[in-house]
Amino acid sequence: MKISLTVNGLQVDAQYSEAEIQHVHLPLLQHIAKLHRRSGKRRTVVFLSAPPGTGKSTLTTFWEYLCQREPGLPAMQTLPMDGFHHYNAWLDANQLRPFKGAPETFDVAKLASNLRQLGEEIVDWPQYDRQKHDPVEAAITVTASIVIVEGNWLLLDDDMWKALGAFCDFSVFITANASALRERLVQRKVAGGLTQDEAQAFYLRTDGPNVERVLCHSRQADVVLCMTDAGEYRVGRME
Repeated sequence: MKISLTVNGLQVDAQYSEAEIQHVHLPLLQHIAKLHRRSGKRRTVVFLSAPPGTGKSTLTTFWEYLCQREPGLPAMQTLPMDGFHHYNAWLDANQLRPFKGAPETFDVAKLASNLRQLGEEIVDWPQYDRQKHDPVEAAITVTASIVIVEGNWLLLDDDMWKALGAFCDFSVFITANASALRERLVQRKVAGGLTQDEAQAFYLRTDGPNVERVLCHSRQADVVLCMTDAGEYRVGRME
């Protein structure tokens, strides 16, 4: 299936094989829907954690599309974690702007507060503005009964981030070959206007350490998806 999706305000062309849809994505979404029905909760919160370059934002947008298309699946809504970046003024004051995207550049206490509010019927969620390069408060109105919170650090094996697990009903982790992610991330920067040398330098300073930290220092998830070098997803483990 070839599909054009709106991801973080940008049009993204994505492609998923019918076999992948039938054997990976639909069974996973059906499993989450079943968990929600059994829980009796107003809202089920799913954490999707993955290293940079694994296409998690595009994937969750595709899951939203599948839920709209497939009978019997409830609406699901993506809530990006990027809206919880500290503002640039704070990053500058703490000399962290060059490392934006690392765990230390997020406001974890604010994220915990918003996760706690998800138990309410309708809440707001911030979103990262890629033109302003700062968060915009209350940019997303949360109405779905199942939400997919996606980001790099949701399963980080660190006390502050581990505390967020109290708000998670089900977790998914995407793993991938680190060298394949390097190629994808460098080419993404080149496509964005950097030279090859600049893109490589950015990877070594920012993306590379983040990839290594997510892959090596994340806690176990309920489901592991493996992204192949070709960008396809396979189920690695389900509990």
